[in-house]
Amino acid sequence: MYRFLWTRQWVILALVSLLLIPTMIRLGIWQKHRYEERSARNQLVAEALHARPVPVEQVTGPGHAVTRKERYHTVTATGTFDTAHEVVVRRRTNADDEVGYHVLTPLVLDDGKVLLVNRGWIPADGPSQTAFPKIPAPPAGQVTVQGRLMPDETTAASGIKDIKGLPDRQVMLINSEEQAHRLGRQVLGGYIEQTAPQPKGGTPEQISDPGKEDAPLNYAYMIQWWLFAAGVPYGFFVLARREARARAEAAAEQEKAEEAEPAAV
Repeated sequence: MYRFLWTRQWVILALVSLLLIPTMIRLGIWQKHRYEERSARNQLVAEALHARPVPVEQVTGPGHAVTRKERYHTVTATGTFDTAHEVVVRRRTNADDEVGYHVLTPLVLDDGKVLLVNRGWIPADGPSQTAFPKIPAPPAGQVTVQGRLMPDETTAASGIKDIKGLPDRQVMLINSEEQAHRLGRQVLGGYIEQTAPQPKGGTPEQISDPGKEDAPLNYAYMIQWWLFAAGVPYGFFVLARREARARAEAAAEQEKAEEAEPAAV
């Protein structure tokens, strides 16, 4: 009844099914890992954003590489903005996906060290891409700022190419080592995205909080792939049963037809 399973067509179908099952299982495992990674990232971000603000020098210092756990931690710093040495970071977008600049202003701390402060986004509405844009001034004199601590940007992590030969005071990446070389000062590792005080007139436009990654979507994909893996042998069984039934019915019809034929004289 099931000898048709040894035909070329059904052997190929069986081999394809056997290949699909482990492939789908592996895809489900990969989605499981993505779910765990995203859930862990969301947990780290939530803990960092809700942690008690601490002085920035308790978390980072010159040459320090901000860790994944330290990222987004709210820190405070007191100093004076050095607008003479601020730079703009090219090709940055705001919440509406408009292309402009991020304003990076050194904050000189009481001990002479420098903290890089990303004050937010401004539009690229200058006369040209080479001209330094007009930037709203930060508070004058000594000021206490608060912000989310971020690691130095790299091409590998961001995908942004660090183009050389840019116009004066324009950069592609925010990197404390490069800025320390440019300023000739000790610069704390990483930088902060300023959240307080709020800028006058709402500009520069402050960077929004990091959103949550959609970890439940990966969980749903995981379940989906594993259901597909379970469905492959079931589907093969259903097809084989249907084929066997069709062949049996065809054989029965042929037998009836042969019995109904008159005997040859």
